[in-house]
This record gives sequence, C-alpha cells and structure tokens, in this order.
Amino acid sequence: MKTVQYFSDEYLESCKGLSPTQIVSFLEDFRELHREPGKSKLISIKVPERLLSLFRQKAELMGVPYQTQIKALMNEWLSGESK
Repeated sequence: MKTVQYFSDEYLESCKGLSPTQIVSFLEDFRELHREPGKSKLISIKVPERLLSLFRQKAELMGVPYQTQIKALMNEWLSGESK
C-alpha cells in the first residue's frame, strides 16, 4: 500500500514562496525517503551467544528490532560515521 500525504491549507500557502531549487530539493528528499528497498539476502553468521543476547536485550530496551539495528550499524560503518 502506498503512503498518501495530506497537506494543510496553511502548509500549502507557505510552499508558494519556495524557490525552484528548494522544490527540487524537497522532491529529491521525498523520492529518496520512499524509494523501494533493495532485495534482502538471508545470511548465516556465528555470533557468541552472550553477545547476541546482550545485543537483543539492548535493542529491545531501545524499542528497535535487533536485526534492524544490525543493519543500521552496517550502514553507519560503510558511510564512515562509526570508527
């Protein structure tokens, strides 16, 4: 199911003052936000039980699925955000 965005009259009125550059930037950001994710690959990896248990517990406390957190850490590492 596709997301439908509804805008208030006030928001639409404020958008009338946007420059073409701002409009293009908004559209590119929106497109990137809603782009279809790539296919996922099922993998098998051996992880020490205690490490996995603690990781899952911390992810649960943060309200994040642990596999989602693993993927976020992988993305951070690839983008150089984590050292």
